[in-house]
Amino acid sequence: MDDGGSTTNLLSPIKDMGAETGVGIDNLSSQLVHGMDHTTTPNEDTTSHIPNENESVTEKNNEAGEDEVQLTRKRKKTSKVWDDFVVVTLRDGAKKAECTHCKSRLAVTGSAESPINNGKKNQQKLNFQPSGCDVDFVPPLIGPDTKYDENKMREAIANWILSTEQPFATMEDVMFVKMMKTTTPLFEKVSRVTITSDCFKVYEHEKKKLKALTKAASKISLTTDCWKSSHQKVEYMVITAHFVDHNWRLQKRVLSFVHVPPPRTAVDIADGIYKCLQEWEIKDKIFTISVDNAAYNDKALRRLKETFSRVKKLSCGGRLFHIRCCAHILNLLVKDGLAIIDHIIGDVREGIKYINNSEGRRLNFSKAAHQMQIRDRKLMLDVPTRWNSTYDMLCMALKFKDAFPRYAEYEPHFHHLPTDEDWENVQSVCEILKVFKVCTNIISGSDYPTANLYLIEVFRVKQTLDKGSLSANDFIRDMVKKMKEKFDKYWGECHLVMAIASVLDPRFKMKLVEFCFPTLYQNSDENIKEVKNALYEMYSEYLEMHDTLVRESAAHGSEHERNVLRLNEGTSLGSEWEAFGEFIKAVDLERPEKSELDMYLEEGVYREKGQTGTESFNALEWWNVHKLKYRVLSLMARDVLPIPISTVASKATFSAGGRVIDPYRASLGSDTVQMLICGGDWIRQVHGVKKKLKEEFPIEVLLPEVNTK
Repeated sequence: MDDGGSTTNLLSPIKDMGAETGVGIDNLSSQLVHGMDHTTTPNEDTTSHIPNENESVTEKNNEAGEDEVQLTRKRKKTSKVWDDFVVVTLRDGAKKAECTHCKSRLAVTGSAESPINNGKKNQQKLNFQPSGCDVDFVPPLIGPDTKYDENKMREAIANWILSTEQPFATMEDVMFVKMMKTTTPLFEKVSRVTITSDCFKVYEHEKKKLKALTKAASKISLTTDCWKSSHQKVEYMVITAHFVDHNWRLQKRVLSFVHVPPPRTAVDIADGIYKCLQEWEIKDKIFTISVDNAAYNDKALRRLKETFSRVKKLSCGGRLFHIRCCAHILNLLVKDGLAIIDHIIGDVREGIKYINNSEGRRLNFSKAAHQMQIRDRKLMLDVPTRWNSTYDMLCMALKFKDAFPRYAEYEPHFHHLPTDEDWENVQSVCEILKVFKVCTNIISGSDYPTANLYLIEVFRVKQTLDKGSLSANDFIRDMVKKMKEKFDKYWGECHLVMAIASVLDPRFKMKLVEFCFPTLYQNSDENIKEVKNALYEMYSEYLEMHDTLVRESAAHGSEHERNVLRLNEGTSLGSEWEAFGEFIKAVDLERPEKSELDMYLEEGVYREKGQTGTESFNALEWWNVHKLKYRVLSLMARDVLPIPISTVASKATFSAGGRVIDPYRASLGSDTVQMLICGGDWIRQVHGVKKKLKEEFPIEVLLPEVNTK
């Protein structure tokens, strides 16, 4: 995030002696005038060599065509510049000082045969980066009198601890202190207590900057979820804000990671959310709240909706306020589908465990696969609580379905053999789950708007289920029947958020609603009408807010205009400007006969040349470009598109919680935990660092190569 970025340099690049020696700027520029040769021509081929002080350097022209000889030093060169330059002689006899780094050549001038006069003590020096350096920013100029700043160093370390979730005790580690002293000899060891205090100071500083950012936001949508620390036996609630900043960039920030006292009732959840909003002073900006489908969340959101309805006007009468997590709904559908092949999944899982138990078993299975002409060399053991890993395990196992019976011939104790019918059923299930996995990956994104993609992904799921219900396979029909019941429970009625957000995507507009609704709903005409009514109702709300802002701006501007006119008294501009200003105020508040929403919907859909999917298009960027054309509708799109349709962003915070509250840090106080979780998220956003999620990954079973000789 550009706004309020930290000025602290996290780590300065370690200088390589002889590779980054300072070069005076003033004299360097003067020598550039005398002659810098940036290119190497065939007539100026050189051989770089840095001689010892008392060594006579002579080029041994052993090869035919050698046309360059280095000069013999007449006297010792005392300038530090010669650490980075070597004198070469060209074919025409001209002397050049060649840089050993960039190979640029400077004319050798002065009695000391030096390319640069090193006499100025206070001259600034260039700071060269090593070639291939990945550091994004290094100050281009560092003064010779720069002093070591202990406070800046401690601030940088606090940033590092927060962003990488390091333990405070790292500061007291002997090798860490040794490394820092090697890099910065003036570094002084600090205690874990001191660095904890430093982290709190960084946290408070970043919190002030984030408050200013949220204050400038028009609307803020929230996601929230709860998590129980296995080491502390304490439950936490995380609240994450999603909004668009003044540069029309989607922002995501963890606002709160607080302890929720037992028994975690709906009242506790609602009070915890409202308290967070009061602390951040954003309760008047809340647009939507996304939660999973737990019963206590439904009750908590009803309570919050009643509270907000008393103190503020909710958009569309509050019909958009409660968003159910789309990823959670898809997860429920998939679980119903996988339950019907649970016994087959168990056989495959136990069979892979058996094979992976020893090297000999893996070798025998690899032989069986080789005999069946199977080229793949990898199986996977899933995480039972993650259906997508189970899907990957089944897909990989399907490639080896013919190898399992052959392997049983090598291993008489191997009894995990799905039948041919079982494998057929697994293949049919995987074809359906493939659609669910793609949809889950798309809607779980947090770096791009997902609300506008909601409708088309739900439509894809519905089509897949409808196709499965017509299958000739009784097994598939029974499985899909259970999944459709769950689908109708959550998506059987018109979902305004996914419809309105898709309309505000210029590639879809009302066309996608008209295309998808007949498949999704039986009474599609009524639902399409409901979407249009909600669109115009919301647009009227934003039009009213826009006109209010224009009137307030005009009122505040009147006094300024009068002051300007007073300055123009006695000139011919005063009365004309005053009359024109009054005319503009009147005309600017007049509403056109055709609204922006009407004009937007009447225009054709946006078609990007060569576009095949959703990856290359960002709806927010499109509205930013067209905000002058659609002054009111763009404000509406700015608030609707950032709505998160899943709680994945909040759930991802728990992976950090698992690292922060490990067995050795179970005594951390709730305030310290919140500082570490929230502060780490903010610092990573400031520096553009992606957090590495800590989660349980599937086990890859690599099969050894079979020696055919």
